[in-house]
Amino acid sequence: MHRGKGMKFVGDSRIKAEKTSQIPKDYSEYPGRTEAFWPNFLLKEWLVGAVFLVGFLILTLAHPSPLEGMADPTDAAYIPLPDWYFLFLYELLKYKYASGDFILFGILVLPGLAFGALLLAPFLDNGPGRRPHQRPIAVGMMLLGLVSVIWLTYTSASHVNWQERAEANKPIPESSVVVDTEHEGFAAYEASCMTCHGAELEGSAAAPTLVGTEHSAEEIATIAKEGIGAMPAGIFTGSDEELEQLADFIITVNESAE
Repeated sequence: MHRGKGMKFVGDSRIKAEKTSQIPKDYSEYPGRTEAFWPNFLLKEWLVGAVFLVGFLILTLAHPSPLEGMADPTDAAYIPLPDWYFLFLYELLKYKYASGDFILFGILVLPGLAFGALLLAPFLDNGPGRRPHQRPIAVGMMLLGLVSVIWLTYTSASHVNWQERAEANKPIPESSVVVDTEHEGFAAYEASCMTCHGAELEGSAAAPTLVGTEHSAEEIATIAKEGIGAMPAGIFTGSDEELEQLADFIITVNESAE
């Protein structure tokens, strides 16, 4: 039997002899200057991003984000601050041409131009070189943005007494008391006291905790009607019987916590 006898070769003009669309370009003639985006460059980016993400997750587990106390809408002296990574924008809005009549310019135009310029930097400076001095536009824009963010963040944080702020806004610890909602005085407490003193008598920024109080039932009843300190008179508007039930409820809760 002759070799190849009985075999036919069929050619198809729709299939190229050499299919090179999936083969990256050969940059071996230009070592260190550039490389294929896929998979060489993108794979490196993914690896760096994965290492950063794992490290960030470990950090959040080891050091949970500190939370302040419960929000108090009646505290007019409280100055809200954004998280540290937004402090530079917070500081930007303090300048003359980024606040007041120019507030839209400060919250939309300036940040939009800054972040838009960073996004456009690779397209504005697309030279073949990868060294910093070979890409002055992109590097200059990045350094300008980095220095601006660091300076604005530092300026904003330097005006805040962080230790005093943390001390004044400590999270309210979980209460260990047992609140008997079936107690006859609970309804009076819920109607007159719960808004400020909390569901478990834990207190808030507007009122102190009632857990551990040394007042007697008679003193509690007097305070509920006449007020004390920053607490005004007339908070409780129920009957004398409901007042006695309220005082007994507070005493009962404190006894359960001992």
